Amino acid sequence: MRHLSLLFNGLAKSLYSGRGKLSGIDCGREAADELAREAKKNDMILKSSGTVRCEGSNSFVSVFSQRGEKGVNQDCSIVWEEFGCQEDMIFCGIFDGHGPWGHYVAKAVRKSLPPSLLCNWQEALALAALVGDKKLCQFDIWKQSYLSTCAAVDQELEKHRRLDSFHSGTTALTIIKQVITNFIYMHVTQGELMVIANVGDSRAVLATTAEDGSLVPVQLTIDFKPNLPQEAERITRCKGRVFCLHDEPGVHRVWLPNGETAGLAMSRAFGDYCLKDYGLISVPEVTQRKIINRDRFIVLATDGVWDVISNEEAVQIVSSTKERGKSAKRLVKCAVRAWKRKRRGLAVDDCSAICLFFDSSPP
Repeated sequence: MRHLSLLFNGLAKSLYSGRGKLSGIDCGREAADELAREAKKNDMILKSSGTVRCEGSNSFVSVFSQRGEKGVNQDCSIVWEEFGCQEDMIFCGIFDGHGPWGHYVAKAVRKSLPPSLLCNWQEALALAALVGDKKLCQFDIWKQSYLSTCAAVDQELEKHRRLDSFHSGTTALTIIKQVITNFIYMHVTQGELMVIANVGDSRAVLATTAEDGSLVPVQLTIDFKPNLPQEAERITRCKGRVFCLHDEPGVHRVWLPNGETAGLAMSRAFGDYCLKDYGLISVPEVTQRKIINRDRFIVLATDGVWDVISNEEAVQIVSSTKERGKSAKRLVKCAVRAWKRKRRGLAVDDCSAICLFFDSSPP
């Protein structure tokens, strides 16, 4: 993949050259798409249940998904090791579709978001180098890249000729784990950085070690439900409505002003263009976490898991699984059993999880 790495890194010299910005971006997206094809060919991308041992980033990943009782499984995921030809970088993403075309929308976003992010990241790096902005840190560049990427992905999705995403959409929870090194034009410290971007109500939970040696959960994302104050304020300001149905107490949804279509139980999503004028957005919340020695692993899971499993339970389930490769499967199986025990009479939701361990071999 060396020729692709050289091609991709060469964008820094061409994006803002005399050829013009647009041609540079087009070239960048082509290079990013080619990287994705090459990575898939070399088994660097996992899009199904399984495991990934990442030698370069010293990480281990367990992935598992199980269809619920509502029809086709609308969850999907991706793990891309050596993301962007960087041996010390890994990309993980989990997507939860909804609506009649939700499973197609989720897979479309899974396909387009990673290469688009690579392209925007390289463009941001090139711009920072060009203007000589020494104050820009790695997180600022990733955040800028994510904001540009999610906006572009949502626009592409709306124009997709073969997908009807007017009443269908998907969430997207992704992370980048990267070893940070010193750059000439950036003030950064060495170590591992994790950048988390969340659109929707999937959740990321970190397991870290407390003073007494016990593992404790740290929730790294917000479940973007419509009744959150800042979300509800935006929705009502855009003439949308937020309320629960009588037969769904506690389940707040976004509704159109006239209430003619089914409500959406989240305040951020890709697609769902019937609600985009009424407060629903696809803007990600982008945060960072510098990984310290006490941090052990992170769990990414769709709301089907978190609806019935607490953060504490998830950490306990994953940490007590003897074989790391089966940790995601055990978490999902526990969630399915919890659905049948705690929510009798309701159809079990799709449940998916990614467990990213920060060291490749168990202690």
